[in-house]
Amino acid sequence: MNPILTFPPELLLKAQGIKLIIFDVDGVLTDGGVYVSEAGETFKRFHSLDGHGIKLLLRAGMTPAVITGRDSQALRVRLSELGIQHVHYGTTIKRPAAEAIMQSLGLDWSQTAAMGDDWPDLPMMKRSAFACAPANAHPEVIAVADFITQRPGGAGAVRECCDVLLVASGRYAQLLHEAQE
Repeated sequence: MNPILTFPPELLLKAQGIKLIIFDVDGVLTDGGVYVSEAGETFKRFHSLDGHGIKLLLRAGMTPAVITGRDSQALRVRLSELGIQHVHYGTTIKRPAAEAIMQSLGLDWSQTAAMGDDWPDLPMMKRSAFACAPANAHPEVIAVADFITQRPGGAGAVRECCDVLLVASGRYAQLLHEAQE
């Protein structure tokens, strides 16, 4: 089976050479809703397409990372399941955290993509080589995004961003072929 996904060449050129992608959580990996029980426990809903996209990034040799303003046990469990090792929780000023991750990996902004949905994500997105936003992101975020997904946050938007990066890296077709064996 040959891949059916296609993207504009200028988009793929912009996405080439990415080694690190930093994701926000609320509104990107989730629908942005925060569910709190009477006992104060936080619940989050994640989409399986997004999780598989992140696992494919890892298989392709890219490093997914998360910088989020919140922290919860549910989030920690999910990120651990996905194999995401570079995480900053409870971080409202995200640029220094992003730069710390890049420094630990020996990378810079020219090798980094960022996906966010609201104002706290703008410093990362404006500096990154490739910026993604879910369809329901704030208009200021959409204005700086190189790629705006068709799906909203928490509903497969991350997978769309992952697919662009995988196609741009030249690994998408091989990973698709391996999935069919």
